[in-house]
Amino acid sequence: METVQKKAFVIHPIAPAGEPALPAAPTAPVLKAVPLIIDEETKERRKLRIIRVLRLLAAVLIFVGWEVFTRVGLMDPYFWSSPGAILKTTWTQMTEGKLLGDIAYTSSATILGFISGTLCGALLGLSFWWSRTYAGVSEPYLIILNAMPKLALAPVLVILLGIGFFSKVALAFSMTIVVSALSAYSGVKSVDPDMEKLMYSLGAKRRQVFTKVVVPWSMPWIISSLRINIALALAGAIVGEFIASRQGVGRMIMYAGTILDINLVWVGVVVLSVLSMAMYWGVVVLEKWLAKGLTKQ
Repeated sequence: METVQKKAFVIHPIAPAGEPALPAAPTAPVLKAVPLIIDEETKERRKLRIIRVLRLLAAVLIFVGWEVFTRVGLMDPYFWSSPGAILKTTWTQMTEGKLLGDIAYTSSATILGFISGTLCGALLGLSFWWSRTYAGVSEPYLIILNAMPKLALAPVLVILLGIGFFSKVALAFSMTIVVSALSAYSGVKSVDPDMEKLMYSLGAKRRQVFTKVVVPWSMPWIISSLRINIALALAGAIVGEFIASRQGVGRMIMYAGTILDINLVWVGVVVLSVLSMAMYWGVVVLEKWLAKGLTKQ
């Protein structure tokens, strides 16, 4: 049998004389189906972008609907104000009033109370590892303090510390220390005893076991309490300003309610909402940074 080679190195058979022609070889290979590989990271980013856009659209619809409903009379503007009136009042308070100073006052009291309460509570909870007797005696009192409405102590703290700045810090501190202590203690109780025995068998001292095992093991529990604590600290500072204060967003809201300035009340509410979101976002960034530091260890 003779063959003739064509382009692309395809060989076509030629039948001898008097015999039927042989079928020609295919001129191109048949491609098989290749499975589609989906980039999960790209897919997740696209989903996050869609979520952000939908969040923005929802916020725009809420404020536009609020403005429209108050203008057409479906919502009473005296009680509900309107986004336009709130923006105008906010600008007036920022340029002619003390809104920026009030924001700084409330933010400072909240952040100081949050940091001090979280650190002291974490140290208190971690200290329970050193003595099981000490932990057993202290635990029920921590539970009682956690269940007790700590805002009820606000008048006492204001009387003790006065109407100044530190009474607001003390209220924020009292709101956060118990939560941090219980979270740290939960982390201490979850430490693997076999890990401790391994460290002791390798010649580690009790202090080394605490720093190398107990503290890193308990850190995720402490970090998980940060988002709760920042909200509690802000609530404590605001309540302190409600009771007695010379400055702060809470004092501004109380003053506006006294003179029946509804627009100014809504300014305070909106400012506190923005402030809480900013602080929450800051805590989320702090959590990621701390978690990244733990993974590197």
